[in-house]
Amino acid sequence: EVQLVESVGGSVQAGGSLTLSCTSSEFTFDGSDMGWYRQSFGDNCDLVSTVSSDGVTYYADSVKGRFTVSRDTAKNTVYLQMNSLNADDAGVYYCAADGSWELTAIHDLRSTFCQNGAFDYWGQGTQVNVSS
Repeated sequence: EVQLVESVGGSVQAGGSLTLSCTSSEFTFDGSDMGWYRQSFGDNCDLVSTVSSDGVTYYADSVKGRFTVSRDTAKNTVYLQMNSLNADDAGVYYCAADGSWELTAIHDLRSTFCQNGAFDYWGQGTQVNVSS
């Protein structure tokens, strides 16, 4: 069974920074499209960022200029660096691997819940809280 393991999130003050990581012992990220999603309480699952197998990045408008996605092939790890955090960034963040479709289609997908069919593998989710 493939497991994606996300780092522990945490609580940060508004304006602060936090970096999430995602790794797996069972699945090789090299060659795979990767994604980060956020599920906020009472809201839909929002795509935050993707990084393609060849390193092309995508960001939701709400996080552009503040978040950075990166991948370390040697460590089989994907990162999401989050800066200038605000209350709207709070939620459960999910790492996802191995896109089911082209990323352009995934970018347009709207879903109520995360851990949906857009990617084949999902992390367990990690909580990020932002306090004012």
